[in-house]
Amino acid sequence: MQTVLSIAVDAFAYGMVLFIICIGLSVTMGLMQVVNLAHGGFAMIGGYIASYVARDMGLGYAAAVLAAIIGTIAIAIPLERFLYRRVYAQPQLIQVLMTIGITFCIIGITNYIFGPTLKTIPLPAALSGPVDIGFRTIAAHRLFVMVCGLAVALGLWLLIERTAFGIRLRAAVDNAAMTSALGVRTEFVYAVAFALAMGLAAFGGVVGAEFLPIEPYYALRYMVTFLVVVSVGGAGSISGALAACLLLGAVDTTGRYLFPDFGNFFFYLAVIVIVCAFPRGLLGREQARG
Repeated sequence: MQTVLSIAVDAFAYGMVLFIICIGLSVTMGLMQVVNLAHGGFAMIGGYIASYVARDMGLGYAAAVLAAIIGTIAIAIPLERFLYRRVYAQPQLIQVLMTIGITFCIIGITNYIFGPTLKTIPLPAALSGPVDIGFRTIAAHRLFVMVCGLAVALGLWLLIERTAFGIRLRAAVDNAAMTSALGVRTEFVYAVAFALAMGLAAFGGVVGAEFLPIEPYYALRYMVTFLVVVSVGGAGSISGALAACLLLGAVDTTGRYLFPDFGNFFFYLAVIVIVCAFPRGLLGREQARG
């Protein structure tokens, strides 16, 4: 029973980490129609910034998280303005090639500035110890990750489905010309959505560093993982992304606990089975709106 609980806790926490990072990619792919393979690179930038602020500058974990989000968004905004905006209406192959190029540039620049070594983000005392939840104890950091994931899911759903900004974003995706004719600044809407997605990537890179270590080739190592999670959940669907992350997190964690020699075998086996059963993902964007 103890093993089952340990697997469940680790699986849920790992699923929440995947969700926080991948939901931004789901937004750009499903709502903005951009295949951004550089998404993991922005999570990597956030992790590097947080590590420098917390470990080298000694400013603490909260300051590191805030600096990572702000710094990553500050880098993402000009990239969106001068690069991504040029490929919004282009074929997906062009988007893939450009974003892969951006990924390699991010890897090269971050390693040049911060050094090609594994980066750690020191946790504060409040997140380092165990938390007693009655029937067992849970690592405080894992509990923190779970709460963050649920908060991000709720907040993003409210933003997309219940605010004027969400209405404008969905309208711009469905018919950009008509939305612009009605007076909506579609370019500004896209820029804000892109900045939000990259900020979430940075946030996930920081809080998930215990699960997905920040290392020199982070952006390439987890590129496929982030992409398949979004594909399994259905691009543009918040609930689909959450379901996919929890399901794949559970499969991957259970496989690593029980069959550690198999590595990622069960993760990708689950991906193949789910994609065959649900070609549009667990809950694609059109299904989610219905």
